[in-house]
Amino acid sequence: MTAGAGSGSEPAGSGPGGVAAVTPSAAARVPAVTGFARWPAVGSPKDEGKALRTRVPRSAHADLTLTTDRPDAVSAVEESNRGRIPELTPIRVGRMSASPFAFLRGSAGLMAHDLARTPVTGIGAQICGDAHAANFGLYGDARGELVIDLNDFDETVHGPWEWDLKRLAASLVLAGREGGADEDVCRKAAYDATGAYRRTMRLLAKLSALDAWNAIADEELVSYTDAHDLLGTLERVAEKARANTSGRFAAKATRQVEGGGRHFVDAPPVLRRVDDKEAAVVATSLTQYLTTLSEDRHPLLARYAVQDVAFRVVGTGSVGTRSYVVLLLDHRGEPLVLQVKEARPSALEPHLPTVGFEVPEVDHEGRRVVLGQKRMQVVSDILLGWTTVDGHPFQVRQFRNRKGSVDPAALAADQLDDYGRMTGALLARAHAHSADPRLLAGYCGKNDELDEATATFAVTYADRTEADHADLVAAVRAGRIAAETGV
Repeated sequence: MTAGAGSGSEPAGSGPGGVAAVTPSAAARVPAVTGFARWPAVGSPKDEGKALRTRVPRSAHADLTLTTDRPDAVSAVEESNRGRIPELTPIRVGRMSASPFAFLRGSAGLMAHDLARTPVTGIGAQICGDAHAANFGLYGDARGELVIDLNDFDETVHGPWEWDLKRLAASLVLAGREGGADEDVCRKAAYDATGAYRRTMRLLAKLSALDAWNAIADEELVSYTDAHDLLGTLERVAEKARANTSGRFAAKATRQVEGGGRHFVDAPPVLRRVDDKEAAVVATSLTQYLTTLSEDRHPLLARYAVQDVAFRVVGTGSVGTRSYVVLLLDHRGEPLVLQVKEARPSALEPHLPTVGFEVPEVDHEGRRVVLGQKRMQVVSDILLGWTTVDGHPFQVRQFRNRKGSVDPAALAADQLDDYGRMTGALLARAHAHSADPRLLAGYCGKNDELDEATATFAVTYADRTEADHADLVAAVRAGRIAAETGV
């Protein structure tokens, strides 16, 4: 029997009242375990973060230096179209040419090129890679409740946390300008987003590890970020999101066929049924998809039968990638629709080495997207997985899982800064899953130096994006690049 384990006498080395004293020998009793923290902790992450300000002052984040090797807007769009379905790229160009904000949404790679020439602290996190203001929204959790969070992870990588924050800030300026807000309002939205990021990181740094990890994004976040003017807008979005389900989509996009099943109905160019051979390849790929899910999900999907497959055009930046919707029906004929979407390499990867970040080998791009999403969200789609279709990597998820989003360009001026604070807080919480919030809080600090710098960068980059958008529009008008608008 080990001393003190059930013996009636006071164990050796115990303190007053029989409470065991921590001695060097007791601390060494259990060896350090790989994958866990050391005890006692060595150093202070907060102090380490604060020390980084000497090498990279927070004011330096205002800097934007455009180098001579920067591709022009049209070349950047053409390069990002490489490998996409050629007949769909004019739709993508048309959507990007709609406004400067739309251009930003489709040009994550070009912005990564520019960000790679800006200061970084070297603190790495799992980043969204495309954290613009329209990539936050509502979706359903396993119980059908709505959660607010980041909701697009096609470009996710391990990289500089600053890149997500600066992309968010610049997008808020562009969205505000598109909505008719004045420059002070637009700049304040970027400033407030950064301030909310910084304050949320400080809050998370004070919590226990488990409490910080499980911090849920819900209506309390709106209160915490003082975004009360947004409540009405969020309630309207939530009401629509609750109705945005597979059932509603299937009711509009499918028809009943002989035998009681359902098939998709062509709605070109956005939705088209595929031939039997292509449908079989996509459907068969779901067997591999099942192996990427937790086994407790298998009985649920075993209650559904695969009915039909269609190709569906999605997004702005994603247009031209291969994307399918798969219709499933249960025993009552109730639908569940899965989206099977091609996962291309992150547009950020070529630019990570410039700032000292390694690009890890990726064995499957769909797996990269799914694991990145799970690392950033508190709650993720329970049917999130990946597969391979005809040699191409794909991610798989529920389609229309009560998704709802705020159009930041449609917000009133008095709501834009509220939205900025909410999204800034959400981004901080997402980063804190992979980067120690104490380290980031130490760097970001208590005052608004980072807020001012990021807001200055955001305005400057918004100006640059407007110029890029103008160049794209001019190229479309000159016939240099094809665009299909209104789709």
